[in-house]
Amino acid sequence: MNRFFTLALLITFSFTQTWAQVEAPVSYSPTDADKALLWEVSGQDLPKPSFVFGTIHMINKADFFLTEGAKQALASTDKITFEINMEEMGNIAALMPVMMKMFMADGKTLKDLYSEEEYKLVKAHFEKLGLPLAFMGRIKPMFLSMMASEDAMNMQDPNKESEIVSYEMELMKMAQDQEKAVDGLETAEFQMSLFDSIPYDVQAQMLMASIESDETDSESNQLEEMVKMYKDQDIQGMQRMVKGDTGGISEYEELLLLRRNRNWIPVMEDMMANNPTFFAVGAGHLGGEEGVIALLRKAGYKVEPVNR
Repeated sequence: MNRFFTLALLITFSFTQTWAQVEAPVSYSPTDADKALLWEVSGQDLPKPSFVFGTIHMINKADFFLTEGAKQALASTDKITFEINMEEMGNIAALMPVMMKMFMADGKTLKDLYSEEEYKLVKAHFEKLGLPLAFMGRIKPMFLSMMASEDAMNMQDPNKESEIVSYEMELMKMAQDQEKAVDGLETAEFQMSLFDSIPYDVQAQMLMASIESDETDSESNQLEEMVKMYKDQDIQGMQRMVKGDTGGISEYEELLLLRRNRNWIPVMEDMMANNPTFFAVGAGHLGGEEGVIALLRKAGYKVEPVNR
């Protein structure tokens, strides 16, 4: 599997999984009792139901599970739609714009963003992972953050048997076996371009925070807690997990999560009207008053949890 393809999958959930939502007086949001990753969408004269499934982009093989309900829902639909079209990500021509967006503009390098001591720390961390910064000095810190853990690197390395899997990749294999059409809610190029609004120095802070948490195992503890909530299918709990310091990007919630949720709804409506569709998006997009579930309900659809 292409390493840039894997990287694109990891980006969104790494940041959107932690956003908490403020409760409104009239709530369309799932309640704490609605613990489900799979949701059936009907009404609005849809000929057949569609489904929304919350994924987690990286999970240990031992923790991976897929309910019979999710398998049946996928089998009952004509098309699977991810955040980005994963079939296109296997096309080198489609990858080129994505690859170009990985580099900082105006000749900026990591050395320009850190003190000498900070740069030494970052350099040592990536050398430990077998990634010399001499070849990656112009890559945006945001993308390096996605590669800063050993698990992420093993997952991207075709020569290693990783203990980490991706729900998107597993669902893609199932969809291909069933010869389903594949689509995306947005392009990988657009998804990458979102982060151009985040200043390089903020991205550098995020990278440093990622490295420091990896060194102290605090990131592993956070991931364990997130995985537990995911296995409990607690999408509201996942929304509330972290509201404090998120590496300096709290002010970008509107850009990274909420605006994208809103943009997806008309795209989903068009797809559902034409074909029953299985939507697989990061679970961080589902809960809250401006999550996908609430927005579909506000649009007049009946959206119910599937617990089977």
